[in-house]
Amino acid sequence: MVILIPAYEPDRHLPALVRSIRNAAPHAGIVVVDDGSGPAYREVFEDVKSLGCHVVSYARNHGKGFALRTGFGFIADNLPGQDIVCADSDGQHAVADILRVWQRLRENRDVEWGLSTMVLGGRAFTGAVPARSRLGNTATRLLFALATGERIPDTQTGLRGYPAAMLPWLRSVRGDRYEYELNLLLEAKNNGYAIESVDIATVYLDNNSGSHFRPLADSLRIYAPLLKFLASSFTAFLVDTVVFVLLTVAVDSLLLAVVGARAVSSAVNFLVNRTLVFQHGRDKRARSAALRYFGLVAVLLAANVGLIRALEAVAVPALPAKIIAEATLLAVSFAVQQRFLFAAEAGDGTRARRRTHISA
Repeated sequence: MVILIPAYEPDRHLPALVRSIRNAAPHAGIVVVDDGSGPAYREVFEDVKSLGCHVVSYARNHGKGFALRTGFGFIADNLPGQDIVCADSDGQHAVADILRVWQRLRENRDVEWGLSTMVLGGRAFTGAVPARSRLGNTATRLLFALATGERIPDTQTGLRGYPAAMLPWLRSVRGDRYEYELNLLLEAKNNGYAIESVDIATVYLDNNSGSHFRPLADSLRIYAPLLKFLASSFTAFLVDTVVFVLLTVAVDSLLLAVVGARAVSSAVNFLVNRTLVFQHGRDKRARSAALRYFGLVAVLLAANVGLIRALEAVAVPALPAKIIAEATLLAVSFAVQQRFLFAAEAGDGTRARRRTHISA
């Protein structure tokens, strides 16, 4: 086993964590990546190096995703064939939980899908949990379920185990900062990988003061797919409104104005979604993707009318009924486009059995 620890401006918890790992698992390899912490933190990294760690350093901070991929590259070149457990440097992952994730990786080797299953250390978020951490995980968990249809209890956990066979794929996934770990989960299914969760302790030291998570900038990166989709949908709404107004002036037909406006706005929305919103949109053939997209538009339009009528039938006023219908179908549209229309092509080779499991 190799334990990979990305670290940026680490405090006293990093050497303490390494010492605890050394005491509990003296034969485990430990790779620490210095993500551009600078000269002020050289002593900390020298300390862990003296404890037998491999320390990989570079001058400028790039982010957690970049640090993890750098560590994966080092392991592939220098410690090949080893399963990997990633842990954070701030002391919030108990050594017992790190070893528990490793043990689960070892157990999975005895079953056919084990070499293609990542293991997540899932926190229960009970007790004294900082509000931003609780809210952030809830929002990301809901986004992940919307995008994939899968429920994972802790999508933001930094304690993760990966079989050695996953290394080439781990190095190929995009994202230099905190969005990288979410991208791994989003990309796993289409590359034939399963996800399993084991329960771990929820630990926050000093109210999570050691975290380098930037609430605004990093949240924007994590939620970028949904935010881009919402921006694309709003742009389509503006186009639809403008074209509708122009057509009502140019032609003497309300039906033609409505249909023409929707056709133009849908075409714009399709082009934006395919080229800018969904990462794998441009991998799809434009003609077949367009046919599926406009089929979805037709279905959603019919569903919109039906949902509004159903809400009005139970005494919901017209305007609230329209807002509820539009919001509901916007979520459906995002999920369908993310999972099916513009999803990555399935990876080559035998697909692993897909499962999400929570172990007691």
